[in-house]
Amino acid sequence: MPSQELHNANFPVDTLGRTYHVEVKPGDVANRIITVGDPARAKQLSKSLDEVVFEHMSHRGFLTITGIYRGVPISIIAIGMGFANMDFFIREVRAIVDGPMSVIRLGSCGSLSKPKPGDIIVADSTYGIVRNFDYFTDSSSPSDKPYIISKDCSANPGLNNLLKDNLLKKVSADSVFFGSVGSADSFYSSQGRLDPTFHDDNQTLIQDLIKDHPDRIALEMEAHMLYHLANCSKAPGKAIKASCVLMVYMDRTGNGVITPQQAKQSLEICTKSILDTLVEDLLDQQKVRTILMFECEF
Repeated sequence: MPSQELHNANFPVDTLGRTYHVEVKPGDVANRIITVGDPARAKQLSKSLDEVVFEHMSHRGFLTITGIYRGVPISIIAIGMGFANMDFFIREVRAIVDGPMSVIRLGSCGSLSKPKPGDIIVADSTYGIVRNFDYFTDSSSPSDKPYIISKDCSANPGLNNLLKDNLLKKVSADSVFFGSVGSADSFYSSQGRLDPTFHDDNQTLIQDLIKDHPDRIALEMEAHMLYHLANCSKAPGKAIKASCVLMVYMDRTGNGVITPQQAKQSLEICTKSILDTLVEDLLDQQKVRTILMFECEF
C-alpha cells in the first residue's frame, strides 16, 4: 500500500508529488530511459553506469535507477510484465518528465523464424495479440476468432536505426535480425503455447500469424504497448521516441532454449549498444541539467 496520502483520483499522486504505481516525481527520471521487466536485470544494467544517483523500488514493484553514462543522465526502470505495466510506466513517467523522451525496451522473446537462441532482434514494428473473451463465453457469435490481431505500429526510425548501427558494431550481422514483433496479453494462450487444462483454441495460432507475414519474427509481451503509446503521445513538447531490442531466449518452431552463457553474452552486447544509442540520440541538450534535481534515495 502507498506510504503517503494520495490526491486526485483521475491521476493519483502522493504528498511528495510521486505517481501512484511507479512512485516517481519530477527530477527522479531522465529523458533517456531503458525499460526492462526484471528488477534483477535492471540492477545488472546499472553496473554499466558511471554513477548511480537515484534508486527507488515502489510499493507496486517498479524499480527506478537513474545515473550517468558518458556524462548523460539515463534511467533504467524495471516494470514487470504485460501491457498494463507498460501503460503504468509510460503514462506516469511521461507525466513527470519535462521535454521529449527516448525509451528503449530491452527484453527477451520467442523466435518464430530464423533467429535462434542467443541471437538479437530489433523490432522495426509491433502488433498486438489479445485473447477474444467473447469467443470463449458467447456461443451466439460462432464466427468470432479466438484471438484479435492488431495492425502494426512502427518504432521511431531514427532511434531504431541508431540502435541497429550500435549493435552491428559489436556483433556479427548474422546474429542480429530486424522485423515485426508480436506482443501478446499472455505468455501462454495468445503465444500459442498448448495447455490441455484450458479451452484456448490456439493450436494453429503461430502458423496463422506467420502464414502471410514472413516479417513476423518473434513474440513477447510489452513492446506493442510501448510503440502504441509513443505514437499516441500528442501533448506539445512531450514527444516519445521508442525502440526495442530483444534477446532470443526460445525458438518456438524448433523448441530450442538459450543457455546461461548465451544469455549473459547477449545481455552484455545489448546493454552497451542501448547505452551508446541513448547517449548519441539527439534530444534537447538542456535536459542534461535535470541531473541537478536528483536526490539520492537508496
